[in-house]
Amino acid sequence: MAKTIEPKELTEVSEAQIAVHWKEEESYPPSEKFKAQANMRDPHILEKFGLDKFPDCFREYADMLTWFEPYHTVLDTSDAPFWKWFVGGKINAAYNCVDRHLAKYGNKAAFIFVPEPEAEQDVVIKYRELHSRVNEVAALLRGLGLKAGDRVTFHMPMVPELPITMLACARLGVIHSQVFGGFSGQACGSRIQDSGSRVLITMDSYWRNGTLVDHKANADIAVRAAKELGQDVDKVLVWQRYPGKYSAKTPMVPGRDFFVNDLLKKYEGQKVEPVALPSEGPLFLMYSSGTTGKPKGAQHGIAGYLAYVTGTSKWILDIHPEDVYWCMADIGWITGHSYIVYGPLANAATSVLYEGVPTFPDAGRPWRIAERLGVNIFHTAPTAIRMLRKLGPQEPRRYKYRFKSMTTVGEPIEPEAWRWYYNEVGKREAVITDTWWLTETGGFLGTTVPAIHAMKPGSCGPGAPGIHPVIYDETGAEVRKGSGKAGNICIRNPWPGIMQTIWGDRDRYIKTYFAKYNKNPRSKDWRDWPFMCGDGAVQAADGYYRILGRIDDVINVAGHRLGTKELESACLTVPEVAEAAVVPIQDEVKGRVPEVYIAVKPGVPPSQDVSDRVVKAIEEVIGKIARPKHVYIVPDMPKTRSGKIMRRVLAAISNRRDVGDVTTLANPDVVEQIRTMVQGKAATTTQEALPEDIAKFGDNE
Repeated sequence: MAKTIEPKELTEVSEAQIAVHWKEEESYPPSEKFKAQANMRDPHILEKFGLDKFPDCFREYADMLTWFEPYHTVLDTSDAPFWKWFVGGKINAAYNCVDRHLAKYGNKAAFIFVPEPEAEQDVVIKYRELHSRVNEVAALLRGLGLKAGDRVTFHMPMVPELPITMLACARLGVIHSQVFGGFSGQACGSRIQDSGSRVLITMDSYWRNGTLVDHKANADIAVRAAKELGQDVDKVLVWQRYPGKYSAKTPMVPGRDFFVNDLLKKYEGQKVEPVALPSEGPLFLMYSSGTTGKPKGAQHGIAGYLAYVTGTSKWILDIHPEDVYWCMADIGWITGHSYIVYGPLANAATSVLYEGVPTFPDAGRPWRIAERLGVNIFHTAPTAIRMLRKLGPQEPRRYKYRFKSMTTVGEPIEPEAWRWYYNEVGKREAVITDTWWLTETGGFLGTTVPAIHAMKPGSCGPGAPGIHPVIYDETGAEVRKGSGKAGNICIRNPWPGIMQTIWGDRDRYIKTYFAKYNKNPRSKDWRDWPFMCGDGAVQAADGYYRILGRIDDVINVAGHRLGTKELESACLTVPEVAEAAVVPIQDEVKGRVPEVYIAVKPGVPPSQDVSDRVVKAIEEVIGKIARPKHVYIVPDMPKTRSGKIMRRVLAAISNRRDVGDVTTLANPDVVEQIRTMVQGKAATTTQEALPEDIAKFGDNE
């Protein structure tokens, strides 16, 4: 069993040590039943992926794909660090995701679309139908004059038309750029401008929390914003949520806006041969979701990316063609691209695609869907796990689903939430893969291989097969495992899923991800180019990594760096606390001090006692140096529509600054309630500029 760390004053230890005071947790082995059916269960396979086998080991990933022409070079480093994978080959992502499955799986469901209104019927799309629909949309796009290398921006919700349109672009070699449907029209416009798109594909409406949202309104804003930035949009293609019926109030613009459903009539039954594209051709752009600054377009290539998400879907998610797999992420994020669309389809998966919020109309909705559809692989984020636990801790017990494996993604999951996920959602039967990765990395970096490694709450595990992480301190010295010290986690070697560049900005790519630890900018040796992930981490003696959150989401208190994730995790050890957010505020003596916002579980009244115990928990888990200036019990956290807490907004409130535009939040009304609670009704904001570290706080959200 795990040792408990004794509470003690931590003012005399290094800042790296302060960030890492979660206790070491016990391990949970995978069941024999799971191991017996797993795609990867031989531990010796990992020996094939040692650094001494690099880069040829990645042939294992490429061999899962179907090639039109074979590649001749696994990795070309001649333009380091702009890596080229599987050079010389010709390939098509849509062919690999759809066409090659038709003979064996043509009558099997590729997607089961579940509308948010429970009264509406599921829509089952079999591989044969997916093939027809992708071909017709590809014919339409080709008819508009689009060709390989052109960019098209999507601003679409979670509906089948989104992956269909993505695959149609991939069939032609058109580079797609999907903007998360919950983002504002302004955010979409800036991404249109950056990518140089002349076509926007959107949808008239979609269901969200019981409301049919007018989404077309965002298209008009996006086109106007792009034009102001110097980019004209020639055509706006509008899918209809209910074909044949327009469900938005915003009028169509004649000559610019067209219903996809109408245009498709001309292309009914048409077939488009998949274009044989160079391995290193771009597949898509995925823009970072930061709330400020210039959008950063991660460019992912066809063959390397597709090989990596195919392999990790098979080995880490353990997808077999007969499984029913549900990733509850949004396709507007990289998780949805990699592990709803490209990876699962390349493995002939049957995937559930859910339109709405997981808690509509109540917290039992996901478990009803899982039971009804026979879902046996479940994939979601810690944010959703905490939300479902908060609203319905007993709900999973009411339903008769059975998961064999579950994945968590997007941020570190604290041990308390992990155990609820394991005990209640997984019913102590399912394995958990706690994955760590980034938009820029294409696929999983840190994770257990579920049939081979034991699970450990709070740790993502070792590197994925072929991934070799390393932790460096600020001087570039390697931090040894088991030392108890934190540092910046990097990856020693390139891998096929890594982004190719930042669209249109090579210098920013090098500066952001490689410059800090590169010793020779002219080197063509991959060993000289460790990839800096931007996260802090610590490695236990057993080799497992614990991710401490973004390097920039730290609070420097009297010279000590406190990871906000660790502070929030300490808050969650208080049983009444459902959610916690920690932000920095200015302090004349200490420079910065933490301020804490908590939401309590249903039925728990706010009280001074709960606040006091939160302070005590922080002092015990981390030390008195981390004592917060205030603890506010709020009715709810300000959240994006994907469920992420907007710490940037809370930091602005705490520091008496304007919160900016909050209209795109899921619950904008709560912002004013919190502001009044913290500042008082008559409080005025100061116009004085914030210090850079606080101004940038939460940017990675």
